[in-house]
Amino acid sequence: MPWIDVLDGGMLTTVQDTGRAGSQRYGVPVSGAMDGFALRAANRLVGNPAGAAGLEMTLTGPELRFESTAIVAITGADLAPQIDGEPVANWRTLRVRAGSVLSFAGVRDGLRAYLAVAGGIDVPIVLGSRSTYTRSGLGGFDGRALRTGDRVPVGENQSGLSPKMFAMPAHEVPRYGHACTVRVILGPQDDAFSDDGRGTFLDASYTLTTQSDRIGCRFQGPPIRHHAGADIVSDGTVFGAIQVSGDGMPIVLMADRGTTGGYTKIATVITADLTKIAQAIPGDRVRFTAVDLEAAHTLFDQQESWLDAIDPGEAGHVEEAVFEEDSGAPLAAGGYQSLADALADRHGDGSRDRDARSKP
Repeated sequence: MPWIDVLDGGMLTTVQDTGRAGSQRYGVPVSGAMDGFALRAANRLVGNPAGAAGLEMTLTGPELRFESTAIVAITGADLAPQIDGEPVANWRTLRVRAGSVLSFAGVRDGLRAYLAVAGGIDVPIVLGSRSTYTRSGLGGFDGRALRTGDRVPVGENQSGLSPKMFAMPAHEVPRYGHACTVRVILGPQDDAFSDDGRGTFLDASYTLTTQSDRIGCRFQGPPIRHHAGADIVSDGTVFGAIQVSGDGMPIVLMADRGTTGGYTKIATVITADLTKIAQAIPGDRVRFTAVDLEAAHTLFDQQESWLDAIDPGEAGHVEEAVFEEDSGAPLAAGGYQSLADALADRHGDGSRDRDARSKP
């Protein structure tokens, strides 16, 4: 079986797929990729099934050496990927020769990049998924983030793809930036908020804080007022649900969220816009705007069409750009210093509590 040697694990690199569906009834989080669209695009670029496992790489990517020739794709955040020191393009199929080293020069846009390898990352399946849930040591590579010296197994490549065959059309490649509008569907407990509270939520700008991770993204801004307090009888949570706790600040629940929560949820981020939250770094600004279910379905279908647009005819028109500067790196590195400090203890007892969590 081929493998990938981890020379440096980076800030936080984990094995993720599309999630551990069907186990929430037992209290097991879904987990999976924070930016599911980016992972599925990477898998499509290398000919894998959409749900194949890849690597989710946060802010500062890992350094990886390939034991054998591989077909790969890198999507999501632009972390300035390099193969043997030479810049390579995101969002297209690439060949990596045996012995070559994949590294990253620094973040330019976004937060989380995804590496798919033809054949998939072949760690054991646990409760129907290869995804990593680090808090319980469940799934993935020994239930933890990758670190120096790990040897990550890769499945057999059965795609038969040419290494120059596929690319995402340039006009469909996401650009994340540092300010965005996120579309939501109001509810299920929007009636727990005053008219002024709902108006504030939809009119104000909110800033992502460093108290954010794979469980939830916590925002700071004008308080969102309730009618009579934030508490409810705990109920189920979904990816993108926006809880508002007693301080009036919104928390967007993400991939590693708890299976239930006891705070009011004013709205839910539509599936097509989850990528915007997943790729935001602390200091980025977000405005929320309400849409109806029909619009959400239309936007989802449009996003799915971008996957269909990955076409052999586009590959020949994609240039492997060389960039001279990492303009976003200082901002991102400074903004995520607290997360970097928290992740530094992942080789120890992992007890530091920094998460935006749901009330049980």
